[in-house]
Amino acid sequence: MPPEHLRFGGGAPESSLHPLVAVWLLIAIVLIWVLPRGKAIMPFLLAFFTIPAGQVLVLGGFHFTALRVLILAGLARRASFRESSGDKYPGGFGGADWVVVLWSVCAVIAFCLEFMERQAFINGMGVLLDSLGGYLVVRSLIPDGEAMRRTIKTLAAICAILGVCMINEQISHMNVFGLLGGVPIAVTVRDGHIRSGATLGCLYAGAFAGVLIPLFLWLWTQEKSRLAACVGLAGATTMVITSYSSTSWMAYLGSLVGLAFWPLRKRMRIIRWGLVLTLVGLHLVMHGPVWALIARIDLTGSSSSEQRYMLVDMTIRNFSKWWLLGSKDYPTWGWGTWDLVNQFVAVALTGGLLTLIFYIAIFSRSFGAIGAARKLVNGDRGQEWLLWCFGSTLFGTVVAHFGINYMAQLIMGFFPLVACIAVATREVTRGVTVPTEHAANEVRFASASGTAETYLPLG
Repeated sequence: MPPEHLRFGGGAPESSLHPLVAVWLLIAIVLIWVLPRGKAIMPFLLAFFTIPAGQVLVLGGFHFTALRVLILAGLARRASFRESSGDKYPGGFGGADWVVVLWSVCAVIAFCLEFMERQAFINGMGVLLDSLGGYLVVRSLIPDGEAMRRTIKTLAAICAILGVCMINEQISHMNVFGLLGGVPIAVTVRDGHIRSGATLGCLYAGAFAGVLIPLFLWLWTQEKSRLAACVGLAGATTMVITSYSSTSWMAYLGSLVGLAFWPLRKRMRIIRWGLVLTLVGLHLVMHGPVWALIARIDLTGSSSSEQRYMLVDMTIRNFSKWWLLGSKDYPTWGWGTWDLVNQFVAVALTGGLLTLIFYIAIFSRSFGAIGAARKLVNGDRGQEWLLWCFGSTLFGTVVAHFGINYMAQLIMGFFPLVACIAVATREVTRGVTVPTEHAANEVRFASASGTAETYLPLG
């Protein structure tokens, strides 16, 4: 069981900010302020994922991580005179945007009501800044299709940087980011295998990268973005391999499975119902519950999949104890249940049923928006492929949720995806074509009948 103070975030007793980090942070803040809005997303994301989460300023007992300072800088820009109130979020807030707001607020309210302590309130305000504040910044800095493309290129650059550093961990047995402080210098070793982590940690780095594969494949269809696509694919794959985690591989494979359903994109309703019926059938014929299948997933030979199954099982069995506001007693429910390595379970046990519903609604609204937009551009293969790649990345994210909980840095990897989906689907709905580049080369996929069918222009 973790120390009791970690329920409220713990934290360093004094400031810990390396001079190099302070300089990089200052440069990033200046760039966020001076660059045009569509370009300011680049320094924001680059700094966010290359600064260790443990770099912190302690002011009057309040902990301001370097990441929160970046969010505050973004919020200050958003509130500045440079952008009119009607132009904060072009196209206005949509369904997915509002459920992010509702989830963030509901989670903090439930957490504070559950503990009813001053420390819990302070921690809740910090979490609200990370979640709601972070999303509002990302959403405002991705105003159009070109900014969306630039965001994906930035994510590719991040994967390349972290991938190189994670290879270095395999060779030198040292995390270079640990020299700055905020993450351990020593690498993690399990069953004789080094698990690289860079700034994110071995459990999170591979999952962050694995779900991005479809977006980098879409970049490949853009002639002027092919170098970024290659860099992103190489970096993301390297991160997945060197993290040596089953969750990383599940995220990677989940995103590829989503792409594999491209030939059946017009039959997804049948596939969804078929999946539901399959799960119900398995639940009826298996000796255990259908979620016991989680315990059978081990892609590295050293996964703690049994714990992940027990975590889901205990959450379902103790529904009456957490549905209202969550529960502070979950660490006592069984072995390892204090370690909430499942994002859906973490949301439920710390926020209650309503918070979980709002969180699931983020995915539901995003998937729904993608499906509706794809029907509007039916026949335009470039636009359909863009939307399908977003859907595949979102599906990979769902898969990753069953193996890890999303801390502040990783949730910031999720927010750009939700924001980009909101931008892409809204532009399609308004009749604005998201810019794509076409050429004579094409990718051919095998259709259900076994014949080759052309779907995707490459350019």
